[in-house]
Amino acid sequence: MIALDFNLNFLTRDLSLYLENHVKVAFFGSGVGLSLVLGFSAAYVCYYLSSVAKKPQLVTGGEKFCHFLKEHCPVVSETYYPTFWCWEGRIQTLIRPFITAKPWVEYRNEFIKTADGGQISLDWFDNDDSVYYPDTASRPTILLLPGLTGTSRESYILHMIQQSAALGYRCVVLNNRGVSGERLLTPRTYCAANTEDLETVIDHIQSTHSAAPLLAAGVSMGGMILANYLCQKGRETSLRAAAVFSAGWDVFESTASLEKPLNRFLFNSYLTSCLQASVNRHRQILEKLFDIDHVMKAKTIREFDERFTSIMFGYATYKEYYKAASPCHKLKSVQIPVLCLNAADDVFSPGHAFPVEAAKKNPNIALLLTSHGGHIGFLEGIWPRRSTYMDRVFKQFMQTVIEQGSELENL
Repeated sequence: MIALDFNLNFLTRDLSLYLENHVKVAFFGSGVGLSLVLGFSAAYVCYYLSSVAKKPQLVTGGEKFCHFLKEHCPVVSETYYPTFWCWEGRIQTLIRPFITAKPWVEYRNEFIKTADGGQISLDWFDNDDSVYYPDTASRPTILLLPGLTGTSRESYILHMIQQSAALGYRCVVLNNRGVSGERLLTPRTYCAANTEDLETVIDHIQSTHSAAPLLAAGVSMGGMILANYLCQKGRETSLRAAAVFSAGWDVFESTASLEKPLNRFLFNSYLTSCLQASVNRHRQILEKLFDIDHVMKAKTIREFDERFTSIMFGYATYKEYYKAASPCHKLKSVQIPVLCLNAADDVFSPGHAFPVEAAKKNPNIALLLTSHGGHIGFLEGIWPRRSTYMDRVFKQFMQTVIEQGSELENL
């Protein structure tokens, strides 16, 4: 007992000396600095736990789909804990491409022809080492659609493939025309309102692997294209189910948000330059029909769409194109199970434009809405390199539909 008291006194004396010599902040030579740090940390933790970390809101049009998700996809009911040092939406959006790992994926590339004489580049991950589905004929296939200027090499696509590989699935990535290094054969690229290329790809996959279950997941503009396709096709699709991540539901609202000064500086100008660079790479074939010099002077995505995209796809104005591209007006026509993940602080898809009322009227739609996560961010954990909340939603939903999908019949 005497020895224990001596050790405690010795430890206390050393700790007091350390605080006096190293943690002074000119507050009477005491450890007030440490107290302030601890106090601030405690306050931050309290704020984080009370205002940042929250359970997502699940909005569905029917009890059956809601019960299915809560029973088989526990992630929809769990509290989402954004990375504590970068939970704000813009920050998540900006750092996600740099901080998340890019797992190595070996693709098999395939070009398929389109009705207008163009070509689409598909990157296949065949997963021939699949333990769970060794028979290639019945191996489930997941079709992935990247964002506005994205390709099969985006980290979020690679993560989805990694998740699918662990489950034994095959994946194929639809690279939009002209973005993955291939040559444009016709003066046509892509847009959120036109679903012809997606329909061509789905028909091709179905004819190649007719016995395999086929699902799809779209991210950002890829999600918009997928949603618009499902709105047009109803039940006349080979897809069993789909997932949509960070989609812009109302393009007018998305554009208005991105044209706010800070968002324009951080995102809009950069994405406009990326779109212009893609056009410039194919100038030789595009300048036959478009004033490329005028397109290259666009300062925002809206100006780019006004001068290029809307004209290419036959819309009289960019407003006409934006109305056609906005899935929020057509969700009542979706006839297969669709899970949609969005964050309320996504500047590309502002929370007030989420199609909550439309989702409540369609038993095939489920909106999973988080308070934070940004645009394709959804970072979690102290150092979020390996996996995100979006990855977990994707994996659980795809696995559940393939293994328990019979429960979703006749929603």
